Amino acid sequence: MNSIDVEKEKKYNKWIIALSVIIPIAVAALFGVNLRSLGFDVEPLTFLPPIYAATNGLTAVILILAVVAIKNKNRKRHEGLMKFAIALSVLFLVLYVAYHMTSDSTKFGGEGVIKYVYYFILFTHIVLSVIIIPFVLITYVRAITNNIERHKKIAKITFPLWLYVAVTGVVVYVMISPYYA
Repeated sequence: MNSIDVEKEKKYNKWIIALSVIIPIAVAALFGVNLRSLGFDVEPLTFLPPIYAATNGLTAVILILAVVAIKNKNRKRHEGLMKFAIALSVLFLVLYVAYHMTSDSTKFGGEGVIKYVYYFILFTHIVLSVIIIPFVLITYVRAITNNIERHKKIAKITFPLWLYVAVTGVVVYVMISPYYA
C-alpha cells in the first residue's frame, strides 16, 4: 500500500469514529423518546416490526450474495450488493427508531429456558450491532480507497459479525412477535 492510499484512508478516520459514537448514542436516545408520551398526536407505527425484521433478513441474504459475488471475482456486483446492504442497515435503523418513538415497547412473554435464550440472543444482537458499525465503515473505506488487501483482512471479521446481527435481528423478531399487542 502506498502513502497516497494511507492518506486517503486516514481522512475518513474522523468520520468513522464520529459515526461509530453518534449512531449508537442517537439510537439509544431516540429509543427512549416516545412521542405519544410527550403529548404528540401520532399513530403508533405498529406495522413496522415485520418490515424491519424483513429488512434484516434481506440484509443477511444480500451479504451472502455479496460474498459469493466476490468469490466469483465479480467485483462490480459485490460492490453494488455491499452498498445495498449498507442502505438496508440504515433503513432498518430509521424504521426501528420510528417504531420505538411512536409505540410502546413489547415485553417478551416467554418463560423458562426460552426466556434466557431470547435474552442471550437479544443481548448479543444489541452489543454486536454497536460493535459492527466501525467494522462496516472501515471495511467500506478500505474498499473505496482501493486498499484491497487491508479490506479483505477486515472483511473476514466484518462479514460474520454483520451476518450474525442481521440473522439475530430476525430471530429476535420471530421470538417476540407473539407478544406484540
